[in-house]
Amino acid sequence: MDAKSQELQDKAEIREVHMRYCRGIDRMDFDLVRSCYHPDAIDRHGAFEGSVEGFIKWAGEVLPLFDSTMHFTGNQYVKVEGNVAFAEHYAQAFHRTKPADGKPAADWIVNVRYVDRLEKRDSEWRIADRIVVYDSERTIPVSTESAPLGDWNYGRRDRDDPSYEYGL
Repeated sequence: MDAKSQELQDKAEIREVHMRYCRGIDRMDFDLVRSCYHPDAIDRHGAFEGSVEGFIKWAGEVLPLFDSTMHFTGNQYVKVEGNVAFAEHYAQAFHRTKPADGKPAADWIVNVRYVDRLEKRDSEWRIADRIVVYDSERTIPVSTESAPLGDWNYGRRDRDDPSYEYGL
């Protein structure tokens, strides 16, 4: 494969790592999240800083506090230098909080950038070091609890989510 084709393939694979990460977090599929990191990687999330296994343990405690999460990825800048790459992924992370202490549910929306150093080991790109940069946030109270919409296919935060039916 020529150098330009290899670079394009590497960039596509790196963007796929980020998309798998977002999906893994939103579905609370921690095996999928784990597959995005090298075992010796460091995650610096702000509220958490440490190893991948520590991050997964922390996320497993924090994420169930929300009714749902959804990551929406925008700009993705990737620079490849051999078997090392640097990436900046812009994202909005939507968190639906649960009603608590007499307060209604709310949508907490965080604008973040995932700033990553990735390494290609054994022909596979994974995160080696991640810094999550918080740019802004806002909280919007949910004015009323919406009634179920009948026979809709509701999302789940586990492997019973409809997307797993198709092997995603």
